[in-house]
Amino acid sequence: MDDALISLLAASIAFVGTHFALSHPLRAPLVGILGATGFMAAYSLIAAGCMAWMYFAFVAAPAGGLATSGEIGWIVATVLTLPALVLFLGSLRGNPALPAPGAQKLATQSPTGVFAVTRHPMMWGFALWALSHILLLWSWRTMIVAGAILVLALVGAHMQDRKKEALMGAAWKEWEAKTSYWPRWGKIFGAGLLLWAIAIAAWLGISYWHVSAAGIPAGVFRWLG
Repeated sequence: MDDALISLLAASIAFVGTHFALSHPLRAPLVGILGATGFMAAYSLIAAGCMAWMYFAFVAAPAGGLATSGEIGWIVATVLTLPALVLFLGSLRGNPALPAPGAQKLATQSPTGVFAVTRHPMMWGFALWALSHILLLWSWRTMIVAGAILVLALVGAHMQDRKKEALMGAAWKEWEAKTSYWPRWGKIFGAGLLLWAIAIAAWLGISYWHVSAAGIPAGVFRWLG
């Protein structure tokens, strides 16, 4: 295997592994030692370091190299990234999983918008993005990064449930009873017209940016030219 791909694999494992370790078994003891502010600083520094390592290893790794899934793969990937954005953008507001004041109160409310789809819309947004890139079968470097994000999102969502149960107790268990880990895809069209409009605009903008950023026409611009 190419040295840059080995480095990328190591960086991806480090990124996912440190995230899980710092978010779960090591969080409480480190907060006790460093304090909440010190822990967040250390957490952010480690995450940024792993991401920088991933970035430089990705750039150094060979592009392409796999057979690709052709036009069918591009169509599926293009379609998947739109609900991914709906879920991600919808998760930024009123999300009881985010570490913000009032999160426990949010968990006692009835789920609406993307939370009627899944209680982990942000994680599933990342998962759909990762899956869309894996299905392209474009390159080993893309497969490694997308695979790491997929594991981080779906395993992380499960681990987040356990952590929130411990932190919020009855409030989070109530939220779990009203929501679903697995997406109820039929409910995504009820997420709100404004959210869908914003997501479509972002989807088009990111697809257009992909051409200059990666040199590869993506989304609808692959066919519009």
